[in-house]
Amino acid sequence: MTFIDVAPGFLASLNAAAALLVTAGYAFIRRRDARTHRRFMIGALAVSACFMVVYLYYHWLIGNVPFAGTGIVRPVYFTVLASHVILAAVLLPLALVTAGLALAGRTAPHRKVARWTLPIWLYVSVTGIAVYVMAFHIYTA
Repeated sequence: MTFIDVAPGFLASLNAAAALLVTAGYAFIRRRDARTHRRFMIGALAVSACFMVVYLYYHWLIGNVPFAGTGIVRPVYFTVLASHVILAAVLLPLALVTAGLALAGRTAPHRKVARWTLPIWLYVSVTGIAVYVMAFHIYTA
């Protein structure tokens, strides 16, 4: 197996890990365990940074992957993909701002921004997995 063979599944696994880490981080802050929350959120940032490096390298090597689905599934797939890509682009600076505010000890603004960051991060992670499953397992060439 080559990098190109394993990268899509690995990327989906990183998306799943990010979703789990963000969800756990949220659960810990709801329990007022800021120390554990911070650890999980740093983990989520690290996993997401790893995702971005591997994703960019993979697509630098292969370019775009054509979607093999036909019929009504095509507009569904491309709608999910478009929303995923747009929100992923929004997520990058949003996550960095959210983390920066937390690291600076600016709790009140951190909470305000995190209320937007959390659902976007979860949506991007889950739709990343959905795009992978559709493109590499359900509708293959």
